[in-house]
Amino acid sequence: MQYKTVTAAKTKSIALVGHDNRKDELIRWCQQHRQKLAAHKLFATGTSGHLVAEQSSLKVEKLISGPLGGDQQIGALISEQKIDLLIFFWDPLAAQPHDPDVKALLRLAAVWNIPVACNQASADFIVNSPLFDRAYDKTIPDYQHYIDSRVTKK
Repeated sequence: MQYKTVTAAKTKSIALVGHDNRKDELIRWCQQHRQKLAAHKLFATGTSGHLVAEQSSLKVEKLISGPLGGDQQIGALISEQKIDLLIFFWDPLAAQPHDPDVKALLRLAAVWNIPVACNQASADFIVNSPLFDRAYDKTIPDYQHYIDSRVTKK
């Protein structure tokens, strides 16, 4: 596989997801970091997006609920390189009916070299990183080169 360098802009596109048992924690975290988050473009799945927007006054682009395809919507945005960071407060102790979608979302974040915070501590480290508020060069797979190499030229 070949790789290429792309730049994540100073203003990040951030996906916010919270499982049912972690929504309150995600909301508190967003309230605590409201000033920093307000400078970025926020996306969130269903109820999480509604609650975060309502209780923090942050502008959030709301997608559909995770179990109804919201996780896949975020995954699609990641694969289109429209998401720079994933804050995903997931519940490791509760079985999720849409667990394959959750695993696929995390896999896509790894494939596309997207930073992922899965709890408050990792989210705090990311939001307080000097890279959070500035452009950042990162390496991603050059899938177009890979596809082109597999297509038979006529």
